[in-house]
Amino acid sequence: MIIETVDYHTGGEPFRIVTGGGPDIPGASVLDRRANAARPEFDAVRRLLCHEPRGHDDMYGCFLVPPDSPGAHLGVLFWHKDGYSTACGHGTIALGVHAVQEGLVEAAADGETDVVVDVPSGRVTARVRCSGGRVTGVVFRNVVSSVLARGVPAAGAEADLAYGGAVYASVPAAAFGLSVTPGDLPELIALGRRIKAELAGHPATAHPEEPRLSGVYGVIFHEELGPGHQRNVTVFADGEVDRSPCGSGTAARLALLHEDGFEGPLTHESIVGSVFTGRVAEVVDGGIVPEIEGIAYRTGRHTFELDPDDPIGTGFSLR
Repeated sequence: MIIETVDYHTGGEPFRIVTGGGPDIPGASVLDRRANAARPEFDAVRRLLCHEPRGHDDMYGCFLVPPDSPGAHLGVLFWHKDGYSTACGHGTIALGVHAVQEGLVEAAADGETDVVVDVPSGRVTARVRCSGGRVTGVVFRNVVSSVLARGVPAAGAEADLAYGGAVYASVPAAAFGLSVTPGDLPELIALGRRIKAELAGHPATAHPEEPRLSGVYGVIFHEELGPGHQRNVTVFADGEVDRSPCGSGTAARLALLHEDGFEGPLTHESIVGSVFTGRVAEVVDGGIVPEIEGIAYRTGRHTFELDPDDPIGTGFSLR
């Protein structure tokens, strides 16, 4: 097995794009393909690229697949160490940069170019800004995001649930006497796992229209740094930590803040100090249309191999 990738980071969070040797995953839609991707013959590639020794327990990436209709440039399946997510804002930002830098979408040297992407949660847009032929920023326009429930008991605190392409539980870090800092990260990871487990199957975590988008994907621990300025860390999947401010999580936070009367914009800082800027672009029936601005940088091009005699095979996870 030989797999080629181009790697990026968005706000410190990795994003590995498979550009050669990836599986041909069947399905009538991107959401259907997400379900089929879990089949062992396809999932072996995710494991190879995400697990050690070629990846790590906080790795993230994607398979490029056909879009749902000609209105989009790309289709994508997002993956992490435990499986496949329904949305990924930092990945969408990276895909916008990738599409322009690699010539997948024609872009002017100066100005903005829309890269339209079909993801499992719907159709999103990465508006890529260029100056002098260089990418200088990306605005990610997300699916409609909305509040699902408030004050749901979990792990001795109360969580607010919101949808931003995936379902997130938001809890102030101070509710546990903690702060969003690297020193408190081990405790936050343990709490994220506990909160997610306690909310498993809770009616408030159900997507109102599509059951395949239901269930808590991530837990967002947040704290106020000043007016319109928050720091967060998102613990998603099974204890995986987002180094970026979390794009779809920022959309979920905006839905909650908008319902509280916040007009924005939101400066959303990550646990490593990187920043996304979030704003409400539109208010619609059932929620808001959020836009999140950030940028991604290419970190390398790779060719990965699997020796058929290697006893470790597609790798392992220690977390």
